[in-house]
Amino acid sequence: MYSRLQEQMKAKRYYPALRTLELLEQTCLPQAGQYRFCSIMAENIPRLRTQIRDVSMSDLKDFLESIRKHSDKIGETAMKQAQLQRSVDSTLPHQQRAGSGRRARKEAGANTDLDGHGCSPLSEQDSGILDVEDEEEDEVPGAQDLVDFSPVYRCLHIYTGLGARDTFESYYRKQRRKQARLVLQPHSNMHETLDGYRRYFNQIVGFFVVEDHVLHTTQGLVNRAYVEELWELALSKTIAALRTHSSYCTDPDLVLDLKNLIVLFADTLQGYGFPVNQLFDMLLEIRDQYGEILLKKWNLTFRQILDLDNYSPIPVATEEEYRCITGQFPFQDPQLEKMPFPKKLPFSQFVPKVYSQLKEFIYACLKFSEDLHLSSTEIDDMIRKSTNLLLTRTLSHCLQYAIKKKNVGLAELVQIIINTTHLEQSCQFLEGFISNITNVPPDTVNATKLYGTSTFKDARHAAEEEIYTNLNQKIDQFLQLADYDWMAAQGGGQASDYLSDLIAFLCSTFTVFTHLPGKVAQTACMSACKHLSTSLLQLLLEADVRQVSMGALQQFNVDVRECERFARAGPVPGFQGDTLLLAFIDLRQLLDLFTQWDWSTYLADYGRPTCKYLRVNPHTALALLEKMRDTSRKNNVFAQFRKNERDKQKLIDTVVKQLRNLISAHQS
Repeated sequence: MYSRLQEQMKAKRYYPALRTLELLEQTCLPQAGQYRFCSIMAENIPRLRTQIRDVSMSDLKDFLESIRKHSDKIGETAMKQAQLQRSVDSTLPHQQRAGSGRRARKEAGANTDLDGHGCSPLSEQDSGILDVEDEEEDEVPGAQDLVDFSPVYRCLHIYTGLGARDTFESYYRKQRRKQARLVLQPHSNMHETLDGYRRYFNQIVGFFVVEDHVLHTTQGLVNRAYVEELWELALSKTIAALRTHSSYCTDPDLVLDLKNLIVLFADTLQGYGFPVNQLFDMLLEIRDQYGEILLKKWNLTFRQILDLDNYSPIPVATEEEYRCITGQFPFQDPQLEKMPFPKKLPFSQFVPKVYSQLKEFIYACLKFSEDLHLSSTEIDDMIRKSTNLLLTRTLSHCLQYAIKKKNVGLAELVQIIINTTHLEQSCQFLEGFISNITNVPPDTVNATKLYGTSTFKDARHAAEEEIYTNLNQKIDQFLQLADYDWMAAQGGGQASDYLSDLIAFLCSTFTVFTHLPGKVAQTACMSACKHLSTSLLQLLLEADVRQVSMGALQQFNVDVRECERFARAGPVPGFQGDTLLLAFIDLRQLLDLFTQWDWSTYLADYGRPTCKYLRVNPHTALALLEKMRDTSRKNNVFAQFRKNERDKQKLIDTVVKQLRNLISAHQS
């Protein structure tokens, strides 16, 4: 019996050696009597027992160190298996993890109770706890097939035999907790590459695959409460690490790959029975971050498209070119289709490019929504909300930037209005596009509507306002060239050069406006005429002009008649009658009053609705009259000796006095 013990120790079969030792101590030696060799063997038994315990513990420590080093390989295998299983069984709603049937067989085969005959447990007869040969031929080996768990079972049996099972359990759990904390500590540069995240996940999965296997193949070494406690710790640490490291990421492709990796990580552990709802909740947070990254990326894309656009209608020379563009952008114009080639589409290149990028953004949003266990309605709602942010925030700002940037010309602004009009009309097609890829009808109750219409309307209105401002600035530039001789004895027979140039500019400008919506062109034209009229009046009344002769006033009248001729010619279609002439009505009545010197009519009819000079403000008339009175006084130093000049001066003084009385009367 003692020689058998020596052989078992030599063969490192420590659990059978421990059973043989117990048999010697409890049965053989008491029966052998009081021999010296018996006492020597009895004295060696405690030493041998300690040796068996220490050797098994040493093997366990080697095992723990080995699985710590190779947990990433274990996890990698488990995640590959889960990915394979998901692709094979994707049609099943709740597929059990691969190997669940194996586990039941292994639980039965790996029972750690001693058998009734005192033989070693199965782990002593087979270096691996799993019997791969008994599995179905088409079944992929599990990740735990990579690990030899025999040191764990051997040490557990030995410590149980020594009456120190509690000590062993406490040591094992303490060491595994330490390893868990190490595994859950991410590298500082984990966020830089997908491989960094992959290694982190592999280690965590490898750790819990081992614990899950130990849980199901031992009786009480670890229990469900212990594993759940570790998992709760791991879940909180993992989510915190992912929140921190993912926030550093600015590459949407990396975020998308990370999302797919997290889904695989969650599905793998869910297959082992671990709750992963918090991981999917966190993925919704990352989705918001992903959306912000996409918005930044598309902001640059839209800026580039708008900067590189030539803001000219797209010329098409062949049917193929025409179909290529209309394939990118939903455009139909029966009249244009009938026209022969070459011809031009009304919009510039940025229209089909922007529309294509809107669809690309929607596809990018859809990619992130996949595999998140969301309903079609939830995915549809997410995509629509993200697209609305793209329209109302990103694209809107880019359009405003293109409209407000320096040196943008009237032709570019006109083209922007045309472009945004066509993009606004395409919003219904975007609605249908989203519905097609999410299988949710656009008329679904509570479905989020796209705000594209308002986005493009706002941009168009901004462009219109910029056109009005731009036109007024151009008019002001021409007016700065005005060089009136305010002391001229008589007016010229033709319009001033600056005004002729201004009218020519306006005529060519409004020719470009023929492609604009009618109301926009009419508003621009009316705005320009009103600004011109107001500016001319200000020019006449400005403080620097202290004297105005009748000759200067006559020349000014010729220039205003040229403006009226322009308005009467109808530079923009759609005005009824002489509507555009009304922009110059204030100037016309003021000039008629002075050139015809019809003060009796003005003073007599002032305040009546039918007054001939209803638009003439008495303050304005007084200011201009004061300038003419000064001219009359200083025109000739001998004026007081001429009866005509004296009479004229008296007349002006009389009118001035009457105007002042009129103003005082109405103020009181």
